[in-house]
Amino acid sequence: MAKHVQEQFAGKSIDVELIDLRNEQLPRCDGESCYGHPAVNKMSEKIRQAQGVVLATPVYNYSICSEAKNLVELTGKAWSDSVAGFLCSAGGQGSYMSIMNLANSLMLDFRTLILPRFVYATGEAFGEQHITDDHLIDRLNLFSDEMNRVTEALKA
Repeated sequence: MAKHVQEQFAGKSIDVELIDLRNEQLPRCDGESCYGHPAVNKMSEKIRQAQGVVLATPVYNYSICSEAKNLVELTGKAWSDSVAGFLCSAGGQGSYMSIMNLANSLMLDFRTLILPRFVYATGEAFGEQHITDDHLIDRLNLFSDEMNRVTEALKA
């Protein structure tokens, strides 16, 4: 889903950077020395400079993955006065509202504007390394359009 949205933005000549947290060397949040880590400073600056941030995360056990939670804990203040949107993948429909915990935290703690359209998809929408559900593609395109519209409006 993240790659599809990235392609949508690139097709509109919007600068976009896809960051895969599996490739980053972010420390675990310890509430102390982690905040001075060079990788945290680099990631915080990327988030601070972005017009909008799309967080794509798997959902399991009715919550987002620990890496996404850790990212927000490490970079919290960088999210201030920015726009965030969410792409969630899960095994079933039961975790649909799981992103709200993070969305509420970003809104209340850091005054992040949350894009009201987020995308939640289950495994049935995917084949081997690609999206097979046309309805999901339509929803991702709407998400991309809305993220672009909101970030452009705020930039003006």
